[in-house]
Amino acid sequence: MESGTAPQAPGLSPEAENWLIPLSEEQITLGTALADMRAVGDRQGTIPFLVQLVENPRFRAPGVDIFHGRVDLLAHDAIHILLGRGMMPKDESFVIGFTMGSTNRVNAAEEQLFTFIAGNLYPGVYRFTEDDIEVFRDALRLGFISGCMPLDLVDYRQFRDLTLGEVRAQLGIETPLLKAYYEIEANRYPDTPESRRLVNPA
Repeated sequence: MESGTAPQAPGLSPEAENWLIPLSEEQITLGTALADMRAVGDRQGTIPFLVQLVENPRFRAPGVDIFHGRVDLLAHDAIHILLGRGMMPKDESFVIGFTMGSTNRVNAAEEQLFTFIAGNLYPGVYRFTEDDIEVFRDALRLGFISGCMPLDLVDYRQFRDLTLGEVRAQLGIETPLLKAYYEIEANRYPDTPESRRLVNPA
């Protein structure tokens, strides 16, 4: 769940802003997709400590998990790809929300605390806008109603040689559910590139 791993615009390069492997792509392998993402992804730099504290599983206290759905960088990138999202702000908020929702363990207090921190305390380009928070909340609920596996518990390394379609099938990621929501998001934010391209990736 590392939103900080992909700096939000304007911190992204033009190549990273335009990067997307759409949900309709099913034939390339996860390993190929990850390599393509890393080639343009601006995946370096220092992640602010607060972002790491909230989102990185290394900072989980034994027996205590204030925020469910924390994942490392590899898992975070794989989830971006499997959900058909790029690296822009609403892509980031959707991936985090869906990952958290897929755990089926996020309560209202956790949701409120996360959105307060992400929307008010995250520094600079990492801070969520009000629209980003709405996308996060939508994704949280989609992840909850989805029949997919808890995405934070998956070892994505074992799927590198499988196609995206095969990985989605094994994890139970329901593309019709995602497509239906992406239509809604594109209509709701027609002036936002990362939302608009969900239904027209070309």
